Amino acid sequence: MGIADDAGMYARFAWGLRRFLRDTITEEDALAAIRKRLAEREQSFLRLIRKGVFGHPRSPYRPLLDAAGCAMGDIERMVRDSGLEATLRSLRDAGVFVTFEEFKGRTPIVRNGRTVRVAARDFRNPFLSSAYQAETGGTTGAGARVDIDLDNLAVQSAQLLVAQHAHGVARVPMAIWRSPLPDGSGIANILRSAHYGNVHERWFSPIASRHPRPPLRFRLATRGIVALSRMYGRPIPKPEVVSMDHAAIVARWAAATRDARGACLVRAHVSMALRVALAAREEGLNLSGVTFMSGGEPPTPAKVSAITSTGATWFPVYISSDIGCIGAGCARPVDGNDQHFFKDGLAVIESSRRVPGVDPPLQVFCFTSLLTAAPVLLLNVEGDDYGVLESRRCGCLLEECGLTEHLRQVRSFSKLTGEGVTLVGSDMVRILEEVLPARFGGSPLDYQLREEEDDRGYTRLHLVIDPAIRIESETQVIEIVMNALRKAGVAAGVAAAMWSQAGTLQIRRAAPVWTARGKLMPLDRSRP
Repeated sequence: MGIADDAGMYARFAWGLRRFLRDTITEEDALAAIRKRLAEREQSFLRLIRKGVFGHPRSPYRPLLDAAGCAMGDIERMVRDSGLEATLRSLRDAGVFVTFEEFKGRTPIVRNGRTVRVAARDFRNPFLSSAYQAETGGTTGAGARVDIDLDNLAVQSAQLLVAQHAHGVARVPMAIWRSPLPDGSGIANILRSAHYGNVHERWFSPIASRHPRPPLRFRLATRGIVALSRMYGRPIPKPEVVSMDHAAIVARWAAATRDARGACLVRAHVSMALRVALAAREEGLNLSGVTFMSGGEPPTPAKVSAITSTGATWFPVYISSDIGCIGAGCARPVDGNDQHFFKDGLAVIESSRRVPGVDPPLQVFCFTSLLTAAPVLLLNVEGDDYGVLESRRCGCLLEECGLTEHLRQVRSFSKLTGEGVTLVGSDMVRILEEVLPARFGGSPLDYQLREEEDDRGYTRLHLVIDPAIRIESETQVIEIVMNALRKAGVAAGVAAAMWSQAGTLQIRRAAPVWTARGKLMPLDRSRP
């Protein structure tokens, strides 16, 4: 990218941020937007497929549709006759789908004897939202886009505003305990809330900007967004470092704000919310009137119970950087992870997936984009999550506005999660099968990683090492693993920093566990 293109990209973002922060939305606006999108789901899907797939010769979905003998007219007919979800199931049966590994560009797509080599960037939305407004012509490309897409955040802002409104916390004081860029979840949450006029009052960061030190562009982006927000009259807070062992600072803020103003909302990953709750208990703080809005990892019953035992309330959110807002907690839930699916922006079907070491096959979620603002185009793309998908009457506001599908018991089959950060399992498999045997001896059969929950509700990753392997220092093993993660990339480096603080990775000397079918899984999730 040239300097002029780079400058133009950031200039467009700065101008768009001005409009994004000033043109705030109300609860009524958000409800109306969701209802409108729900009424237009099928038209939105067809518009996206017509322009973003059939109108884009390099779309990775084109070879799949060609192999299935499916043209645009066929899809229009199927949607008209059978509906959207039935159409997606028929396409899935015909081989029009993408697995999680294919979507990430780790393996080529192989269907009906045809091989399509893809990279993750091939699935990006090739057009700006405005290009979809014309049904013919209009080949304007999206060009260079910054990592934070404001059109997409505006859609998510309406969805999360309605969710917070359903729980009665749309306008209460808010704080967030998440890291700055390159962890995009912190700034994205802050901008979403600013778009509906409720600016976070505090931004607590568990990681200092210098540990790990992110690339310069991320540091400049965080500072620039904070500065621009002040210029545009919506002053978002600067991130202030509060390490994991100082969770009491967040707990004291929550209790004091509740005392002064009646209620407050804390946005943090599930394990981080748990840390705040345990710190409040140790300090004798009652958190009645405090609400935690959490995601980033499975909210197990032990974690939810520990959080709510302080008097606080809690509800989950399900958000993916690739997919967008997938779900948010029901206001009349049947369990601690009962969420309404945001079908105004997505379609979902279930797809049978065999996972090594797991019987029977898992029913994984298969997502399809419906909105032109989506940064990534999805057509029956398998996530690495599975769980319960059901239609159920609950009577809460989210159902009343048309969000009638629920997701529950959501889990991942390919990622490791701890302290709200996730790590793609392939990075850790390489460490288990290559790095550790090369350093300490033995073979890949002598090392295994087990994801478990301790008696306080914290998710721990136990590195199981066969006792036959000679190790002088467990600390040295952990440091070697962390160094290998830091070298794997920025995201893995963030995971390493968070896990080092939290003591997430622990050594266990025992023989790795084999499955009943005689398989040794490097990443063992057989226990809840």
